[in-house]
Amino acid sequence: MEAPEFLKLTHENIGDEHICCAFSDKKCAKGYQGKKEWLKNQFDEGFVFHKLNVRGKVFIEYAPAEKGWLPVDAPGYMLIHCFWVSGQYKDQGYGRQLLEHCLEASQGMNGVVVVTGKDKMPFMSDKKFFQKQGFRQADAAAPYFELWYKPIKEDAPIPRFKDIARNARCDIEQGLAVYYSPACPFNDYYVNVELKQVAEKRGIPLTIKPIDSREEAQNHFVPHTLYSVFYNGQFVTHHVLNEKYFLKYFRGLVRKLVNFF
Repeated sequence: MEAPEFLKLTHENIGDEHICCAFSDKKCAKGYQGKKEWLKNQFDEGFVFHKLNVRGKVFIEYAPAEKGWLPVDAPGYMLIHCFWVSGQYKDQGYGRQLLEHCLEASQGMNGVVVVTGKDKMPFMSDKKFFQKQGFRQADAAAPYFELWYKPIKEDAPIPRFKDIARNARCDIEQGLAVYYSPACPFNDYYVNVELKQVAEKRGIPLTIKPIDSREEAQNHFVPHTLYSVFYNGQFVTHHVLNEKYFLKYFRGLVRKLVNFF
């Protein structure tokens, strides 16, 4: 059987190609198209979406850090935005091949940088994979974010998180607040439908804050700009919340506000 090929999305082919995540989830159709439009706007800034040409979630996204949507100070580095190998495609070397595409595109730069969790977590890259590929830890931010990098130049500066992203506090001091960007196709539905309904059902005040620009993303309050939830100004989770996960992270809040349990 012929091995699957890798494919880079462009202005010319993005209309016909799927973008891996959420392509079969009808609830997320609006967010899916929104991400395609977002990608089109990023291509001219050096953003790359590289995928295995299969009907599955096997892809990497990266861009020069100066053009990235994360609060990192990494001049001259390539920044990995999203990296996903799932299901039947795990443990077949596709992750290494996708990373190699990124490293090849980064030749002549200082290196490659990626945000991970302290431990293996959903919706975040696994740091153990990058450790095996020769990455080093550069920085950490509350409560569980880490910055890993692989230098290409010997004199490459060590990247770091921006100070604003270190303390896990936002500028909305009362109630529930969720920040999200169009870079994830799940966000539109799970923020504006699912989480909104959950909060209204329980009488919990909710502020929704779209991250609409690179400047906003580069000055966000935590190193995860796809989706981040705060309560009374304090970061709670980057996990996309449906009702099940809302109860997991906010069980104590629900007990306090309503006699739900």
